[in-house]
Amino acid sequence: MALISYHCDTIDPSLNRILFFGSREDALEYDWTPAQKAYLDKSLTESMQLVQVNHFDRMDLVVVPDAREKDLGLMESLRKSGAEIIILAGQLKWKEALLINQAPNQELAICLLEGMLLASYQFLKYFSKQSNKKLSLEKVGVYGLSSQIINELQITAEAVFFTRDLVNEPLSWLTASRLAEELKQVGTEAGLAVEVYDKAKIEALKMAGLLAVNKGSIDPPRFIIMTWDPEKPVNESPLVLIGKGVMFDTGGLSLKPTPNSMDEMKIDMAGAAAVAGTILALARLNIPVKTIALIPATDNRPDGNAYVPGDVIKYQDGTTVEVLNCDAEGRLILADALLYAKRYQPGLVIDLATLTGAAQVALGPLATAVMGTAPQELFRKLDEAGFQTMERVVQFPLWPDYGKMLESEIADLKNIGGRLAGAITAGKFLEYFTSYPWIHMDIAGTAYNPTRDSYRGVGATGVGVRLLIEFIRNNYLNN
Repeated sequence: MALISYHCDTIDPSLNRILFFGSREDALEYDWTPAQKAYLDKSLTESMQLVQVNHFDRMDLVVVPDAREKDLGLMESLRKSGAEIIILAGQLKWKEALLINQAPNQELAICLLEGMLLASYQFLKYFSKQSNKKLSLEKVGVYGLSSQIINELQITAEAVFFTRDLVNEPLSWLTASRLAEELKQVGTEAGLAVEVYDKAKIEALKMAGLLAVNKGSIDPPRFIIMTWDPEKPVNESPLVLIGKGVMFDTGGLSLKPTPNSMDEMKIDMAGAAAVAGTILALARLNIPVKTIALIPATDNRPDGNAYVPGDVIKYQDGTTVEVLNCDAEGRLILADALLYAKRYQPGLVIDLATLTGAAQVALGPLATAVMGTAPQELFRKLDEAGFQTMERVVQFPLWPDYGKMLESEIADLKNIGGRLAGAITAGKFLEYFTSYPWIHMDIAGTAYNPTRDSYRGVGATGVGVRLLIEFIRNNYLNN
């Protein structure tokens, strides 16, 4: 964990402070010396909302909202201001600071603190001299926000960090077996029931997609089930979250080119990491929504016994699939999990997957492609949660016409639909294995940043965790 936040009932005058005001006018009315007030009057402009005031024995950072921004845009600009504060605190070598909320609107101060927490993430495990790179700011006290809000932000940030850690880990450490071990340990500690199926059990369950993709690997597959069963759940039919757990994707025998393609494929289990982080947060926040996470996990490699284009695989429900591209493997293993989910009679199933480059081409890093069979009201709530957290979603259609692109000459389906509408035909493939309300989220463009992006950082973003928590609260608790 990077930055730790804690509630304060009093103001420690010895600490460096971050003073958040609701407006420029409110900031100028604070208890400043005439010289300080004149300096702030000159410095706080439309384009400058963060100003340093030096008291010599300590420093104040004065923060006001961007007057040019409104509503959700204002909330996002404050998260980004939080990231700027983390950078500045590092430059000033602060070890501890105090955030004082002087604004009447707590929601805006929450966004500022959230941005600070999320921006403090660092993945330093593989540096030989971590101390040279470690963020100096370790703790921030918070005055003017409730302890409950601070605790919820802290838990959510830790869930995002756990997700980012998993995605940033290389395959040399994080195999499917190691992922199962990690999730069993942290899940049990959080109060989850965690069950791990080994290869023998996966074979007994006839999980054809997971077994086919794993044929080229020297590491065995795993199927991980994490269950959050609160004492008084508000939902009779469970919510099922499914995450694609391809620990590394070489493309299999449909080998990827390395530059800008295979070199980042340790992130192909970002869906698995996101659903794990989400269900951990639900347990730690004690959100009374019965939830089950299903994670099929394997790597996709081109060993001598690997599955090949032209193979036909048969799923546990009898469905046959002609494999025409071994790099379209994510949908094959997700199909097993979608079929397995039927036994829970779920009220809703949501899957997250870094599934297609087509989704990334269509939307870039700014939004996640979503589609499915769930009622439109649920897509509306997901869209609202996306804007609330700025993990936005865009709904793609799943018209029956797209299904024709998956018709095979020798099997029920083929695993690719051609160059056009690739994100949609991948979703259409998954739809074939569903019989319940279902939402598919293609996070291929949003799960990873090759360069630093404010509080989202560089590398794994942890996308999906904050979005799903917000959606679950709105859909199950705020009706």
